[in-house]
Amino acid sequence: MLQGIAFYLLATIAVISALLVVTARNPVHSVLFLILTFFSAAGLFVLMGAEFLAMLLVVVYVGAVAVLFLFVVMMLDVDFVRLREGYARYLPFAAIIALVLLVEMIVISVTVASGGAAAGATAPAVGTEDMSNIEAIGRVLYTDYVYFFQAAGIVLLIAMIGAIVLTLRHKPGVRRQKIHDQVTRDAKTAIEIKKDVQTGVGVSPEELH
Repeated sequence: MLQGIAFYLLATIAVISALLVVTARNPVHSVLFLILTFFSAAGLFVLMGAEFLAMLLVVVYVGAVAVLFLFVVMMLDVDFVRLREGYARYLPFAAIIALVLLVEMIVISVTVASGGAAAGATAPAVGTEDMSNIEAIGRVLYTDYVYFFQAAGIVLLIAMIGAIVLTLRHKPGVRRQKIHDQVTRDAKTAIEIKKDVQTGVGVSPEELH
């Protein structure tokens, strides 16, 4: 009875806070509601006996990702008036995407509820009573779905590289570190001897370059 009350309470908080993430006008409030959603989902994982997933959700998503989002949003000088100007223009496209996602969720829910599965799909390994949830998750990820797990990692790596490339800006007049020149230099290029240097005057910056 108590477990059921806790489940419905956490599930309700998770759903409401998830809706507030996308409906809040202030991005800082959206990130705070996102943190609340993660905490509620972690509580649901604890009720299911998946303490490892709950810990990962709190440590990784709340402690790193959500806090990073919060600091980035607070440090950026976001023009909220200009940001809201394009809301009506992109609303039809967003509605189409939301409709497609809703149809996909309904199809998946009906398929799972009817007991259907993809043709040729193998059932995941079921853990025994003396097996921890960490070992059970590891057997599923690194045996049955190892290639999908690696493909997801590759996609995330490409996304990270793409984000770095898109945000990289070369400002004129700023000296940048050249790793290739530093690694491949030898004694002839690392040391330059200057002659006829006056005492007390030194070498001018133009001569150093």
